[in-house]
Amino acid sequence: MEKLSILAVCGAGLGSSFACEMSIEAALKDLGIEATLAHCDISSATSTRADIIMTGENFKSQFQHYTINATIIYLKRLVDKNEIKTKLIPVLQAMGYLAK
Repeated sequence: MEKLSILAVCGAGLGSSFACEMSIEAALKDLGIEATLAHCDISSATSTRADIIMTGENFKSQFQHYTINATIIYLKRLVDKNEIKTKLIPVLQAMGYLAK
């Protein structure tokens, strides 16, 4: 199985997406999952290959304008490790990266 890739996305691709990436990394460590992580802004996300994109709920309407071949997970709090794990677990299970 290919290594999982996850992209954290925010408006500018700097502070909050980087903080989100670090929280995703901590959540994945708790789950025992290895992945390639990166962060960027919305416009870059549309041309970046990733299995999963994690972003804020406030960007949902912007993402709906694009055709993206990735699972998009919308977060209320970008740095909440528990929310990240709660929303990530069923996606990882469906993708075969985590046992059910």
